[in-house]
Amino acid sequence: MTLLRDENLAAAFDHAARSYDTLVAANPGYHAHLRRSARRLGLPRGGEGLRVLDLGCGTGASTAALAEVLPGADITAVDASAGMLERAAAKIWPPNVTFTHAPAERLAQDGVTGPFDAVFAAYLFRNVTDPDAVLRTVRALLVPGGRLAVHEYALGGRRTDRAVWTLVCRGVVQPVATLLGDGDLYRHLWRSVVEFDTADRFADRLRANGFDRVRRLPLPGWQTGITHTFTGRRPCTVPEDAR
Repeated sequence: MTLLRDENLAAAFDHAARSYDTLVAANPGYHAHLRRSARRLGLPRGGEGLRVLDLGCGTGASTAALAEVLPGADITAVDASAGMLERAAAKIWPPNVTFTHAPAERLAQDGVTGPFDAVFAAYLFRNVTDPDAVLRTVRALLVPGGRLAVHEYALGGRRTDRAVWTLVCRGVVQPVATLLGDGDLYRHLWRSVVEFDTADRFADRLRANGFDRVRRLPLPGWQTGITHTFTGRRPCTVPEDAR
């Protein structure tokens, strides 16, 4: 199958929204890993007085991680899928969390404006058509010195990384998703990871789009070599070639 993109991908997530939380709950460490990545933003004082953008919030798992790690921050959570966002917004949230329906490629058009002190993006960049353009948008939304954390499937480059990912997808995730009527989305999931940047390549992509202090950080458990946290910073002075 070809990769799902834009409206087709949003529609697939709309359909999968009803069972999405059930599937991710079966993934050992899923929520703990999101909290670990949120902590890797390194924001002080529990985020008190800071604005944080949760880009691609889905049903709110990443938003919950941010709200736990940064209880003092004002969190704006956005997603392209109306169905996923409806599920997220229906949960109980503190008053400092708000939700907006907006694709990552259309933030300004849908009323999402900076500046933000930090941006968190979980499982987003391999799903956008032009990750470089979205990274440039993110950089522009950040205050000088603002921080980015990307929590993403990006294979480490070893043959075993791809082998483990394929085994988990084809042996567990895809059969269950097919029974739930969402087989296309989870076949997209497998392919989107194997065709996306390796971890080193994505770190280079962050640097090429104007971020400094870029780090690639592993996550524990079966996802070692498969899922990473990438952190970076908008420099206080933006280089000419990254504008």
